[in-house]
Amino acid sequence: MDAAVVVTVSVEACAVLPLSVIEAGLSVESPALVNLANTLEIVWVLRSVKKLRPAAVVRHLEELLTTDVLLVQNWQEIFQAMTALEDGSGEFEDALIGALNQWSGCTKSVTFDQKAARLPYFRLLA
Repeated sequence: MDAAVVVTVSVEACAVLPLSVIEAGLSVESPALVNLANTLEIVWVLRSVKKLRPAAVVRHLEELLTTDVLLVQNWQEIFQAMTALEDGSGEFEDALIGALNQWSGCTKSVTFDQKAARLPYFRLLA
C-alpha cells in the first residue's frame, strides 16, 4: 500500500457523518485508513456519547468493515471484538486487546477484570 494515498478518517466523521459523505473522493485505489485508535474512538463515541446499544454499535462497525473505500487496520481482530460485544461475552475493548495479543503470538493474556476473563484469550489473576 502506498502511504501517500492513505488518509486517516476522523472520529467525528465516522461517528456522526453518513458513510456516503466519508466515501466522497475516496476509491478502492485511494482508500481512507481507519486505524485501531480511530476504531476505539468510534466505539467510544457510539457507546458513550450517542448511547447506542451493543447491537447498534456492531451494525455501525459492520458497515465500516464492509465499505470498499475504507481500509480498516486489523479488521479480523475488530471482527472478533465485534462478535464478543454482540453476543455479550465481553466488552469490545477487552476483546480487541485479547484478539490483538493473540494476533501478536500471545496464547493467553492475564487480567484482573472478571468479565474480560470470560473471553477465550484471557486468564484471570486472582
